[in-house]
Amino acid sequence: MKVELSGVSVRIGSTPIVADCDLTVKDGERVGLVGPNGSGKTSLLRTIYRALDPFAGRVALSGDDVTTLGQREVARRAALVAQDSTPDFDFTVEEIVAMGRGPWLRTFESATGRGDAPITAALERVRLADHRRRRLSTLSGGERQRALVARALAQESPLLLLDEPTNHLDVYAALELLELVRDLGRATLCVLHDLNLAATYCDRIYVLHRGRIVADGPPAEVLNPELVETVFGVACTHLTHPATGGLLLAFSPRQTAPVTALGEGTKR
Repeated sequence: MKVELSGVSVRIGSTPIVADCDLTVKDGERVGLVGPNGSGKTSLLRTIYRALDPFAGRVALSGDDVTTLGQREVARRAALVAQDSTPDFDFTVEEIVAMGRGPWLRTFESATGRGDAPITAALERVRLADHRRRRLSTLSGGERQRALVARALAQESPLLLLDEPTNHLDVYAALELLELVRDLGRATLCVLHDLNLAATYCDRIYVLHRGRIVADGPPAEVLNPELVETVFGVACTHLTHPATGGLLLAFSPRQTAPVTALGEGTKR
C-alpha cells in the first residue's frame, strides 16, 4: 500500500483549510503529521478516506484516485481510528471490533456470532480477548482505545490512519498503544500533538503550519530548534534519551518574562 497526496488543497465551504500539500506513505512506513491546533491535520487526513473531497489536487491509494473509488473500497484499503470515536451506544467489545468487518460483508450479513477469525485475531493482538463480552463503558480509557484499534485491525486494511490516538490517555496507555501500532508493521499515518511521541515512533514526519506543509523528513532533522520555535512558538533543545539513546525534545517558553517583584518591574 502506498499513499500519495499531490498538490492537495481543502476548503470547507469557502474557507481554505490546507493548500498545495504533497505527502506520501510507503508500505510498512510509519509517518507522523504534526502541527499546531487549526493547522489542518485532521482535514488533510479526512481527504484520504473520503470524508472530504480535495478542492484541488489528487489523493491516491495504491495508484488509484480515491474520488474514483466507492466508500466500501476505500474502507478496504484504509482503516481509521478517529478522535473521540467511541460509539454513542454501549456495545460490547466484540460488537465494536466486528464493525471493522463491514467493508467485507454482504448486505445484512453479520460478523458476530460466527467465530469470525479476523475479529478474534484483532482482539488477541490488542490483548482484549478476555474482555470481548464486556461493555465498552466498563473499560478504562486505554482499553477503549485498544478496542478501537482492534476494530481497525479487523478491517484488514493495509493502511492505518490514526487521528490523535493518544488523546486523553495517560502516559502508560499512550506508550502501550504506540508500541502496539509500531509492532503491526502496517503503513501508518498518525496525527500527533506530542512531538516526543512523534519523534520516538515515526520513521518520517510532516509538519503542517497555517495549512501548508513546511517540512518533512526524519524526526531529528525536521524537529530542529529553529523550526519548532517558528511553528510552535517555543524554544526547543535536542537531548539524548538516557534509556533509548533516541531523540528527546525539551521545551521552554520562547520569551521568558523578566523577573519582577509585585509587578513593579524590579528584580527580586
